[in-house]
Amino acid sequence: MPARAVNYRLRMQREEPADDRSARLVKRVMDVSLAGVALVGALPVMAVTAALIALEDGRPVLFVQRRVGREGRLFDMLKFRTMRENTLTIQQTGQVREDHPLVTRVGSILRRTKIDELPQLLNVLRGEMSLVGPRPTYPEHAATFTPFQRRRLEVPPGCTGWAQVNGGTLYTWDERIQMDVWYVDHWSLALDLRILLRTLGVILRGERAGTAAMDEARAHAARPSTAASATGSAVHLNGTPVPLNGTSVPLNGTPVRG
Repeated sequence: MPARAVNYRLRMQREEPADDRSARLVKRVMDVSLAGVALVGALPVMAVTAALIALEDGRPVLFVQRRVGREGRLFDMLKFRTMRENTLTIQQTGQVREDHPLVTRVGSILRRTKIDELPQLLNVLRGEMSLVGPRPTYPEHAATFTPFQRRRLEVPPGCTGWAQVNGGTLYTWDERIQMDVWYVDHWSLALDLRILLRTLGVILRGERAGTAAMDEARAHAARPSTAASATGSAVHLNGTPVPLNGTSVPLNGTPVRG
């Protein structure tokens, strides 16, 4: 499905130290290596998944969502389709849960087990995503980000992240952004490996609230220096500038799956 053209520009004005560049190069090598191995291992599961989706609700078995990557770069994120074929517009809002009546029976299982996210391994190999990082957001949401919220765009988006292994959808969008920013400021290869291991636990046992992680993220967000370290230009959607006026992402505090 063709991606909607969106003119989106965001300039981060922060120099990256040489040691950070070296660490991120290692992160990229790790991403490509692990994603490549995982993709080969997951091919049988992905083939069966595609067949089940096609049998239950026809084609397409995949759909594309326009998302915002590092420093505001747009890319097309891949997922297995989990809703009925004529409801793709609703599905792209990301505001439906596994028990929504428009979610297919196969789709409900895919969402619960996270198998619907497997095609994003291709996004990792293409350099648009990382295995670990803040979950990629929608352009419309990013256009309303405060300077603090924009800090989650300083690193590549991930297939899994610190927020996802500490409660995920049990917390509101704003709370998850606080954990994302904590990750941005505490990133390390060791932390990424820890998140990858804990992701397996989330898949097997389900989401569990990470109270300690949330408390630490809230305290980190309350520090004046946390938001002050990011600056950027206005965001443009369809050529129209949208002022960054401090308005939070308009989701009414309701947890959504992204």
